[in-house]
Amino acid sequence: MLKPHPTVLRRLVEEYETLTAAPATAPESRIADVAYTLCVSTGTRDVGMALATARDWLTPDGRDTAAAAPAAV
Repeated sequence: MLKPHPTVLRRLVEEYETLTAAPATAPESRIADVAYTLCVSTGTRDVGMALATARDWLTPDGRDTAAAAPAAV
């Protein structure tokens, strides 16, 4: 599985959190679309696990953790 670009992944997480923070104003179909995309992007079937995986893949500033890790000697 290919990991999505960190920018795309960060936007998905932010959009999902924004939509679920005010579910009364967000269309259910949009929440479902973003949740589905998160699940597919992270290779999981559970939205909670998808969010956890996405956050694990991103550093606090949104960069890919693999790029932030020091190279092995």
